[in-house]
Amino acid sequence: MILVVPLIGFLGLALALAWGMSRNPTAIPSALIGKAVPQFSLPPVKGRTLGLSSADLNGQVSLINVFASWCVACREEHPVLMQMKADNVVPIRGLSYKDLPDNAARWLNTMGDPYTRTGADMDGRVAIDWGCLRRARDLRGHQGRPHCVQANLRGDAENS
Repeated sequence: MILVVPLIGFLGLALALAWGMSRNPTAIPSALIGKAVPQFSLPPVKGRTLGLSSADLNGQVSLINVFASWCVACREEHPVLMQMKADNVVPIRGLSYKDLPDNAARWLNTMGDPYTRTGADMDGRVAIDWGCLRRARDLRGHQGRPHCVQANLRGDAENS
């Protein structure tokens, strides 16, 4: 009996570790994958003429990047987005997350604007509907920035 309890504990720990080792640590599950994007309509970021709405995502594959001027990882990834724009990889839509209008405008004017459309999500409601409450990984795998999502031709969300 004395040997059975430690043996059961060891087997339980081994199973838990084996299960953990079989999981992909870079996979970020989302309830939106394969579903239509949430309905929304956002005004443009200050100084821009085109806002962003769910209707803008139908008919072509696009990358939706949620960013903020206060986000350190966003600053690190911004050159990647600018290069994607220069290479015309895919249309990039921007969603300014809980940022002050002047700060978001200054960010895009200073860093460059890779976005074909940019919506100002002042209260963060749209980002929450997109599942941006959790800490997501950026384009280079860093955790802690707002979020990046891809929409397909039908306007369904996909992993990016």
